[in-house]
Amino acid sequence: ADIPVIPDLEEVQEEDLAMQVAAPPSVQVNRVLTYHDLDEDLMKYAAFQTLDGEVDLKLLTKVLAPEHELREDDVSWDWNHLFTEVSSELVTEWDLGQSERED
Repeated sequence: ADIPVIPDLEEVQEEDLAMQVAAPPSVQVNRVLTYHDLDEDLMKYAAFQTLDGEVDLKLLTKVLAPEHELREDDVSWDWNHLFTEVSSELVTEWDLGQSERED
């Protein structure tokens, strides 16, 4: 009586699983802070004004660059163009070095 029995395929097919739906997973979504929010928090809370309670960060926070100065447009790189540009600059520097040595 304690021996487990493997069910027949016919018994399993009798169960109607088509109408059963699994519950969706619950996911907690945290809000991502914007640069503006981070800037406001930096200036608002005194906890961000010191590091480990010893290092004063007030001077650093006063001279941090604003977000609009740090934003750059995305530029795609082409390997051939980049290689040509760098090699051209190196040749130019080498030529200048050669001409200075001759003078």
